[in-house]
Amino acid sequence: MFGWRLPQAVCALSACVCLILAYEEDIEVNYADTYYNEITDGETPEPTPSQAPCSSGDLSKWDKIFSMLENSQMRENMLIQYADDMIKVEMASLRGEMLRFVARYGTSCGVALESAGRKMASQMDGRIRETVERLKPRDPTSVAAADGGNSVWNPHHLEATLQQLLSAARTQASRLAKLETSCFSGPGVGMGLNAKPGSQLPDAGGAGLREQEVTSQAMALDGVLSAMQQMSVELGEVQRSSKQRLLPAGCEMALLFPMRSRRIYTSVIPDVPLSVSSFTVCMWVKPTSVSNRTVLFSYGNRRNPYEIQLLLGQTSALFTVGGEAHLVEARDVVNPGGPSEWIHLCGAWSSEQGLASLWAAGKKVASTPGVAEGHVLPDGGSLQLGQERNGCCPLSPSSGSGVTGFDGGFDPKMAFAGKMTGVNMWDRVLSEEEISQLALREGPGSNLRGNMVAWGVTEMVPHGGAQFIN
Repeated sequence: MFGWRLPQAVCALSACVCLILAYEEDIEVNYADTYYNEITDGETPEPTPSQAPCSSGDLSKWDKIFSMLENSQMRENMLIQYADDMIKVEMASLRGEMLRFVARYGTSCGVALESAGRKMASQMDGRIRETVERLKPRDPTSVAAADGGNSVWNPHHLEATLQQLLSAARTQASRLAKLETSCFSGPGVGMGLNAKPGSQLPDAGGAGLREQEVTSQAMALDGVLSAMQQMSVELGEVQRSSKQRLLPAGCEMALLFPMRSRRIYTSVIPDVPLSVSSFTVCMWVKPTSVSNRTVLFSYGNRRNPYEIQLLLGQTSALFTVGGEAHLVEARDVVNPGGPSEWIHLCGAWSSEQGLASLWAAGKKVASTPGVAEGHVLPDGGSLQLGQERNGCCPLSPSSGSGVTGFDGGFDPKMAFAGKMTGVNMWDRVLSEEEISQLALREGPGSNLRGNMVAWGVTEMVPHGGAQFIN
């Protein structure tokens, strides 16, 4: 048996060896050197020109505005986050101290204090969470429209909410102090109001420790109150800075007069004649600099270039009808040393009694009778904002005649520099309530337009460097 299997094994082994030798003969290995990246003589590679670095142009006005608004929103979000974290830490520390106090004395008085503290902490946490949610912007694009649109939160509403929060904190602190006083002043001090007969009262050392606990609780509450007051001050600064960027009365655009110049003014082309016997002129102004006589609104014709004038002085506002002889003046209207702020001015006049009145910030600040009584404003004159004409009317190209020096008669010392918006004119005397509504900074004043000159509707042509801004 074994002798018969051995020859078969030898034959199989010989066949395997033959196959291996045949497979090695078919494989050819090429050890020749390959030089795919070799540079031959005489061939110099051409240098690849490098692209010019990306050059960014100067930032546009809108890029700068968006960058400022993004920084403003970032600061506001940081302030909100800081206030939220600070209040949460203080409340958690206060609750922890109260829990330790209750665990140490473990009486019915401590249970009452713990329940009261939990209720107070829950109420304060709810109020704080609601306030923080109101402070957070609801729309990211609302900040980009802060220069010309409405804010996403009302500063007055925010201030009222903070006052309510401060009042609630003071009330809770007072309630806690009364509860502690009633708890530790009775005969069951340290053992609870329901102490069993025969129980021992705490010694003087225990009373001293309880007084220290009460003092620490009061100090913690004082710290919360001071932190919230500081937050109120910081949010007030944010409100004031945001108000400086917003246009008043919901206006979406304003006229910018960058500097005092005889070439910078705005012509107004009313759709209806100005031949009236009564009128009211109102506007919002934000001057950057004021001279002795700064022209805001001027109307005149060939015979009398000073039919209507609304002017600003160093600290006063002036209003004339029919000439400079009829003058209404109100002092202490402009703050020359303070920051530039929006001022609402109105001038009203009626020829029936010749009564002229001047309004500032929605209040009547001056009134004079007998001003151009029985007079009627002539039609065909020229109406300007930010300047007055020293002649009667523009030169006529067809006739080649006119008043010499009319076009060049502007005085740069009387020119207005600053911003102006909400310019309207009516052919009647507005009531006190109507003027008060127009003077509301957060009110819909820009929606109440005049029937002779309407802001945003009547054609107004800026000249020189004057321009409309959002």
